[in-house]
Amino acid sequence: MNKVLEIKNLVISFKTSQGILRAIRGIDIDLYKGETLAIVGESGSGKSVTSKAIMGILAGNSIHEDGSIMYAGYNLMQIPEEKFVTFRGSNLAMVFQDPMSSLNPIMKIGKQITEVLRLKQGMKKSQAKEKALELMREVGIDNVEARFEAYPFQFSGGMRQRIVIAIALAADADILICDEPTTALDVTIQAQILELIEKIKIERNLSVIFITHDLGVVAKISDRIAVMYAGKIVEIGTKEEIFYNPKHPYTWALLSSSPTKKTTGRLEAIPGVPPNLVNPVIGDAFAPRNKYALKIDFEQEPPMFKVSDTHSAATWLLHPDAPKVTPPQAVLDLIERKQEDDRKR
Repeated sequence: MNKVLEIKNLVISFKTSQGILRAIRGIDIDLYKGETLAIVGESGSGKSVTSKAIMGILAGNSIHEDGSIMYAGYNLMQIPEEKFVTFRGSNLAMVFQDPMSSLNPIMKIGKQITEVLRLKQGMKKSQAKEKALELMREVGIDNVEARFEAYPFQFSGGMRQRIVIAIALAADADILICDEPTTALDVTIQAQILELIEKIKIERNLSVIFITHDLGVVAKISDRIAVMYAGKIVEIGTKEEIFYNPKHPYTWALLSSSPTKKTTGRLEAIPGVPPNLVNPVIGDAFAPRNKYALKIDFEQEPPMFKVSDTHSAATWLLHPDAPKVTPPQAVLDLIERKQEDDRKR
């Protein structure tokens, strides 16, 4: 597969009033052409910081301590802002959680799309308008001539998100980063936006990074999944591997706390809270919340153990000398249902 983005040992911290917060603590991620990589985890795990680092829009109090983000032969963590401007919006595009904060409330929708086309593709005004109307149709907006002259407040939340996607697509980006783009939408509209992103990905052969805390969304849209906790990738694999052969106790906990179509009883909550990353992390950051934790988890950080060519997890339970443990019942149920579905086929 053609690799389009490569993150190696990325370490990013922030200066805060409480001290240095270690938000990203050494992560490795590859993104391939035409795939959707989902990054999933609780709030504060480092998902959005990762996406903002790729886009070059980290806050001013950020500190790049180590690592690289390689794109088209450039390390995005080292190039000057004037060079980054040529990538941002043209090659790398982003859709944020709240479309209203992404749109100018006092500028007509059509002008917001055509500005990108004129700036990034050098189109003339009339050409940019025709392309903007085409993009609006592509993202599922009807009556485009009238809507072109409308303001953001005249659109529903789902329609505003479609406009944001149209703007992201205006410069023919290679990589589309979606940071919780469906969180504020109801279930029906959420499904429509997910279908739209998948359709556009296939038609344009885009590479998509989809950031979410919702495993239901992940199941619908991802090809591969990276599970993130306390600034680290703790498990990564194909969708099938993460849902039906998970290895990290944090992945087990996420799956156990997520409802499915057959959920009838009470969901299992993850005990405790994520660590405060201002304080040094000793051992496995998930250990204090992990009922499967071993003594070594409180002393030494686990390496990534290889499960398959596409699947790795950072848990001492994969060490050859570790005791054998049984995953939670919710995870066993998922695996059993998958086996039943396979037998029926």
